Amino acid sequence: MRTGLYPGTFDPITLGHVDVIKHACGLVDKLVIGVAINRDKGPLFSLEERVDMVEAECVKMTEAFGTEIVAHPFENLLIDCARDVGAQIIIRGLRAVADFEYEFQMVGMNRKLDPDITTVFLMAEANHRDIASKLVKEIARLGGDVSSFVTPRVNDALVERYAAR
Repeated sequence: MRTGLYPGTFDPITLGHVDVIKHACGLVDKLVIGVAINRDKGPLFSLEERVDMVEAECVKMTEAFGTEIVAHPFENLLIDCARDVGAQIIIRGLRAVADFEYEFQMVGMNRKLDPDITTVFLMAEANHRDIASKLVKEIARLGGDVSSFVTPRVNDALVERYAAR
């Protein structure tokens, strides 16, 4: 069984993330969505909320693609998380050339830490490529419409969260 790990903060999960997950399902039998705790980023949603969002968005994909998809919170090194879940492949989404510079450095370091784990870069479709969780949150915070960047469930969660502030 080929297992892949797609890590991220997913604060919140966007249509860009969903698109990468769909593409990743074609590469692996089991896809672990590594939801990073990452206290430094000061997430809008709690870890539990982000895991719930990821699980909710992946239910239909599991059915459609036949790939087992599980959400897995983690706070350790990415390479250690990959080992913990038995992943042979780390899947990273790319949006722009700027992403590649950082990701390229990470691949080099991860290869030194564990040369048996391969990193694969996937790009979302062009209509989802520019979506970034940080920008989605900023637009939502200022009352803008983010419904074309996230699923209806995530859109509702964003509206509710910012209405409560």
